[in-house]
Amino acid sequence: MNETPVPIAIGPTQPAPTLLEKAVTEGGATLSDLAEARALIWAGGPGEFPERLPDSVEWVQLPAAGVEDWFTGGLIARHPNVRFTSAAGAFAASVAEHALMMLLAGVRYLPEQLRAGSWRQQDFFPHVGTLRGKTVTIVGAGGIGRALIPMLVPLGAHIIAVNRSGRPVTGPGIPSTVETISAEQVSRVWPRTDHVVVAAPATADTQHLISADVLARLKPSSWVINVARGSLVDTDALVAALAVGAIGGAGLDVTDPEPLPDGHPLWVLPNAIVTPHDSNPPQLRFAAFADHVEANVVRFVEGRELLAPIDPARGY
Repeated sequence: MNETPVPIAIGPTQPAPTLLEKAVTEGGATLSDLAEARALIWAGGPGEFPERLPDSVEWVQLPAAGVEDWFTGGLIARHPNVRFTSAAGAFAASVAEHALMMLLAGVRYLPEQLRAGSWRQQDFFPHVGTLRGKTVTIVGAGGIGRALIPMLVPLGAHIIAVNRSGRPVTGPGIPSTVETISAEQVSRVWPRTDHVVVAAPATADTQHLISADVLARLKPSSWVINVARGSLVDTDALVAALAVGAIGGAGLDVTDPEPLPDGHPLWVLPNAIVTPHDSNPPQLRFAAFADHVEANVVRFVEGRELLAPIDPARGY
């Protein structure tokens, strides 16, 4: 370990001691001004980010898992000699819980039952299902997917994990029976899929990944859950499919456009669940980000590989 204290700055300027300051010091570094820092822990958005960084800065930790706005603004390209890391994986457990909640609500026909004003048992019985024995395809088996799989397996679901490489997904609570395929092969699994959870990064390649064609290949009972970014689902195609019952329903914590405008059909369709991008609320997000920062500070101080490195070539 480096015996000289590693200076790390936090931005934007914090008026009082914070969780992030504690994370930096407990990670083995020392707080400093940006001018003298070797790293920057950034808690703001791209619009507040410094136009230039001191030559001493080697690493920048960004506060979000999705970093498309940072690429759009050219901020990462502007600093080619700096390593950037995202918060990918830091919020996985909270978002995975949210995805499971929406999927179970859909499968158990809760949206219609919550709207009911009378005892309609015979109307509801035919639509109430189970995840036991069903195939759930998780598109984007990164941090969220790896957190969701151990939640689904005890419920008896078969999991198809889709990732970029096709290499087996491993981790705590993930059994060897989980089937993994590469993103290039995803079109093959739609006829076998009962439900879809979208948890992939937003890139040019994933724009409208859930398209009209994909929706047409799913089952009339299938639910589509999106906890990634709204752009991964073709909203117009989804609304059309929901309106005619081509799929069972959709659970959306993210939408395109976002915020979802008042009066949009998704607000009133009975087989749609919309939550206002709150799967990772502030009271959970800040503490989780601080834990992620501390883990990365430890790695930076020790000269080890950082968590969630951003690959400029891939866009995430």
